[in-house]
Amino acid sequence: MFDYRRTHHCGALSKKEIGEQVTLSGWVHRRRDHGGLIFIDLRDRYGITQLVFDPALDAESHATANRLRSEWVISAKGKVVPRGEGLTNPRLPTGEIEIRVEEMKVLSQAKTPPFSIADEAIEVNEDLRLTYRYLDMRRGKLHKSLLLRHSTMMAIRDYMDGEGFCEVTTPILAKSTPEGARDYLVPSRVHPGSFYALPQSPQLFKQLLMLGGMDRYFQIAPCFRDEDLRADRQPEFTQIDVEMSFLTPNELFSIIEGLLQAVFKETIGQEISLPFPRMPHAEALERYGTDKPDLRFGMELISLSDIAERSEFTVFLDQIRAGGIVKGLCVKGGADISRREIDEYTAFVGRFGIQGLAWMKVQEEGLSSNIVKFFGPEQQAALIARMEAKPGDLIFMVASSVDRANQGLDHLRRKIARDRNLIAPGTYAFLWVVDFPLMRWDPQERRLDTEHHPFTSPHPEDIHLMESDPLKVRSSSYDIVLNGYELGSGSQRIHDGELQRKIFEILKLTPEQINERFGFFVDALQHGTPPHLGIALGFDRLVMILSGTDNIRDVVAFPKTQRASDLMMDAPSTVDPTQLRDLRITIDPEK
Repeated sequence: MFDYRRTHHCGALSKKEIGEQVTLSGWVHRRRDHGGLIFIDLRDRYGITQLVFDPALDAESHATANRLRSEWVISAKGKVVPRGEGLTNPRLPTGEIEIRVEEMKVLSQAKTPPFSIADEAIEVNEDLRLTYRYLDMRRGKLHKSLLLRHSTMMAIRDYMDGEGFCEVTTPILAKSTPEGARDYLVPSRVHPGSFYALPQSPQLFKQLLMLGGMDRYFQIAPCFRDEDLRADRQPEFTQIDVEMSFLTPNELFSIIEGLLQAVFKETIGQEISLPFPRMPHAEALERYGTDKPDLRFGMELISLSDIAERSEFTVFLDQIRAGGIVKGLCVKGGADISRREIDEYTAFVGRFGIQGLAWMKVQEEGLSSNIVKFFGPEQQAALIARMEAKPGDLIFMVASSVDRANQGLDHLRRKIARDRNLIAPGTYAFLWVVDFPLMRWDPQERRLDTEHHPFTSPHPEDIHLMESDPLKVRSSSYDIVLNGYELGSGSQRIHDGELQRKIFEILKLTPEQINERFGFFVDALQHGTPPHLGIALGFDRLVMILSGTDNIRDVVAFPKTQRASDLMMDAPSTVDPTQLRDLRITIDPEK
């Protein structure tokens, strides 16, 4: 019987092994027939090694090699020999040697793949790659991402263990306690009509662990949210979940900064400087239009309402009278942006509800634009000074509601940075965003709702405003931002039962609703709760940034599409009627 056990991997051999007898197993990457000699590039996870089949050495293996096709699985035995003069391949670690095959066995044949495995440069439709994910995995790029994911997990566990944290696995089947997104529900066969929920996060469990005296907990935790997806979201995702007792946010910041510093050094060899800067939530919105600003380039947003209201430009004046604002940004050296490109940017901000994009180019003699005539010399000078503009720059301005102006300019700022290559590769800009509002007004429900979740503690300095002006209360919460992505979010938790109950009352939850949703937790707070705080970091998003992609599906082994479908397994799917009968669930055929 042919022994296919490998003596080496396909990326391991070099001149040091010349003369050795070896056994390699893997996939046929490429086949080349040079008129007598047949060359096979054999591939496994570790690399590629060239095999040579010579009819004078083994006629049977040579005949078999003549039939080999892409992605067949074979095992070959032979001697390591140097490649001929001028035939080495410096792009391969194994490029100085080859294997003179003395015996070979076909372990598995393969159909012609639906796309090229050997040539990663060929663009393949993402849906096709997801349908044949196991083949896409062989192309190499996904392999590297999954290995990076593994290295990141190991670095996290080593660091957290060194900091005295204990990893605890929390339940997957839990109670539905709405936390913002929709829950994925799991019907119970044993308790007909009742449902478990897949956890959006281990939030309550990790707080209960603090009540249980675990002191320092972490978990690389699977989470599930039934929400609309983007390139950086998945319905099932992984987060680095952290909770600790008797510490302050400053100490948590230090621990998390150290964790990220260790991860970047261990995985991609990148040195990260500490500490990370901090910025209040209100300042982030004012300067960048978002609570997750990308700090790798300038182009900050500037408020211009006071200057615009002294102009004669009715578009701006009408928006200001309606309660809106005028805000802009300055593109350094942007005077070379053409009218066609300006029209494209105008259409782009229109996606965010902004009606028009005003512009002015800065020249030696002053401002140039089709709206300059509505601004007197004083207003023009004020614009140039406020924007710190120089000849050759371009000023963009929008007039809209506060939220729309901020959102549109935030996205415009990022697009211009990409279009003009303003972001240096390999740059990582971390930021702590602090002092979020505790509450926000939900216009659809016509009631207050929490900005994060109802277990977030109010800022100690603002507790006196809880009943009189709750929208002015800051929370003891914080986000960590990296390159424009929200990498993690956390807060000081409420450890006082009465304060927690007051939050529920402000949210207009009745005693019955409180008891139904959170009764077990409110009761637990009555049994001696330590001050505690925590954070959850998006693990998949972190690996996405480390790998240099902007698509989270590139770093997940078996991801879902933006419609939450698994194209490979054809999920979700219908189930056997017997299963539905056991669960006492009826499907309306008309819907």
